[in-house]
Amino acid sequence: MTDLQGRRALVTGASDGIGLAVATRLAAAGAELVLPVRNQRKGLAAIDAVQRQVPGARVTLHQLDLSSLASVAAFGETLLAAGDPVHVLVNNAGVMNPPGRIPTADGHELQFGTNHLGHFALVAHLMPLLRAGRARVTSQISVAAARGRIRWDDLGWERSWNRTVAYRQSKIALGLFGLELDRRSRAGGWGISSNLSHPGVAPTSLLAARPEVGRERDTFEVRLIRALSRRRILLGTVETACLPALHAATSPTAEGGKLYGPDGPGHLGGSPAEQRLYRPLLDEREAGRVWEVSEDLTGLRLVGS
Repeated sequence: MTDLQGRRALVTGASDGIGLAVATRLAAAGAELVLPVRNQRKGLAAIDAVQRQVPGARVTLHQLDLSSLASVAAFGETLLAAGDPVHVLVNNAGVMNPPGRIPTADGHELQFGTNHLGHFALVAHLMPLLRAGRARVTSQISVAAARGRIRWDDLGWERSWNRTVAYRQSKIALGLFGLELDRRSRAGGWGISSNLSHPGVAPTSLLAARPEVGRERDTFEVRLIRALSRRRILLGTVETACLPALHAATSPTAEGGKLYGPDGPGHLGGSPAEQRLYRPLLDEREAGRVWEVSEDLTGLRLVGS
């Protein structure tokens, strides 16, 4: 990683798992960390973990619930009032496969509202700080985004609901947004570079017990992932799964409009490398439509000025 002294990095979902690993590595490279978290207790534990591994690390904790547009707005107002540029933004936080359709505070399907709309709103609110820092924005998608589509006829999954397909849609939308952000920044001279990463498959809290999404016990899938990861069979570990996002967010060789992920079999684990964009992410008209619909659903206009 490059020297990040004097740089300010914001990582969502950094209270545990891959996000915490990303944040720790950024701090070790000298970055000042901003950790917006939903659970303050876990956030304080995360700061303690970072500072144990990186003595002297500069970390500030903030309240942020990406499933609430009001929470995103309040967080944005706090950072805008301070006025400090943001140089690195890693849109890493996410939820996956709740046991039923759960609406956000604003009535959106939980996965779409958190994984995509929350990050769209975050970028919209922080745009002046991102422009001031000529930021690199990295959005963490998933191998699930390799297939599927945006379900425009029932975007909020109100008529029917499939947790896996809804998760896939949320990550396709985030990916399309990340690529469109790079295109609009280049066209408008915003000075922001935006790319995508995916971690492969590793044992994180996404499929573990998470009472906030209505899941009281670890799923069979996460138990299997942990077993395979311990044995280094195909899958990565939390420590290796953080590397694509780190590479995408900080490497001088990483470019806007690109996707980075593990280079092992099936791209499930391995070292970070550039990968071909998934087919659902190639349609620029779909990306423009995601942008416009996201503006409508959040009530925000994302512009560079």
